[in-house]
Parts: sequence; structure tokens; C-alpha cells
Amino acid sequence: MKTKSQTKQSGLGSRSAIAGSDSSTPAQAEKQDNRLPIDAEARKQNRALPTPKVLNLLLASLPDVYGLAEVIGKWIWIHFENTPTAEIRQQLAQLGFHWNRERQAWQHPCGHFSTTGSSADPREKYSSPFPADIRAA
Repeated sequence: MKTKSQTKQSGLGSRSAIAGSDSSTPAQAEKQDNRLPIDAEARKQNRALPTPKVLNLLLASLPDVYGLAEVIGKWIWIHFENTPTAEIRQQLAQLGFHWNRERQAWQHPCGHFSTTGSSADPREKYSSPFPADIRAA
């Protein structure tokens, strides 16, 4: 049988009370404050940009990541060897990229949205150049 005294002694509060409690360290709080929220409208507009414009934005904002970009058909894919930092993931999302768990890649549709997925690898159908290699030549 539960009594009010047992509930008070448990130290557990409601989910909202627990979520509202600030148990983060000052360093964690400062790190969270440095990240800006993603502008959903700008992200939506960026997802409709053509491939060359997305590549130019990527080169301007994330030049190190640009070297990993691969153009597959009209889409851009980025594979990282290790998980990128939260800041890089946030910038990619702002540019219009999304994470594809199945292909383990950040992808940008470059205005060419597909309503049906495919289990086939698009790299078998389309050439897949790395823009950084082409630019360097």
C-alpha cells in the first residue's frame, strides 16, 4: 500500500519537473548555448537548391567536409569515417542535409525528392564523382 510519505521519500518528481531541472555542468550549458536553433524555413529552401549551389554553400561553410562530398545522380552524399561533431551535424542540417541511417550517409536531395525508396545502390546507376577531386584537377 502506497502512502503519501512513501511518495515524498522516493525523491522522484514528474517528468516535467525532472526535465526542467538543470543538472548540466557550466561547460555543458555553455556548449549548448553556442549552438543556434535550425531555421526550418531556410533549411526547407536549401533542400530545393540545385547541386552546384549546394556544393558552393558546402565549400564556403564547411570546406573540410566538402572534400568528403560525393555527387550521386543529382544528390550529394557525405560519408564520415567517425561521427562528426554536433556543430558540423547542425550546419549540415541547416544546409538541408539529412541523415540516412540505412546508407550511413548525410544526404542532400538538391531539389530532387523521391517518394519511394530503393534498396539498390544508386552509385551502380549513376556516376559518383567527388567534386573536390574535379576542382583540384
